[in-house]
Amino acid sequence: MGSYTAPAELTMETTITKKKNTTIFTLNGRLDSNSAPQFEQQLQDFLTTPSSHLVFDFNNLDYISSAGLRVVLNTAKAYKSGQYLFITCAMQEHVQEVFEISGFDSFITIHPSIDESLSVLKDEK
Repeated sequence: MGSYTAPAELTMETTITKKKNTTIFTLNGRLDSNSAPQFEQQLQDFLTTPSSHLVFDFNNLDYISSAGLRVVLNTAKAYKSGQYLFITCAMQEHVQEVFEISGFDSFITIHPSIDESLSVLKDEK
């Protein structure tokens, strides 16, 4: 009897939208060790040469692991010294708790909603 390996389950979907000077990544599902490498690949151009503000909309993110936090950390580092801003928003309570426990809320901007994030960024160049 042969062995069967199930295909890796897609644990997160990403939708990318542009609004003026801002790129929004809307995350749906779980940002974990299965989805983090693929998500980081999607972000590669933004991390190498940021050309717009970047918002991660976590409204539909159900879970984030240490692998997901690493992607967020690398994104924050890439945007730290540039002219564009990196913001996260709309975190579910248990996801925000992970950011608070890990200390990420001390150096990553977190807004309650996407609208508030876009309002802050509309006056930025």
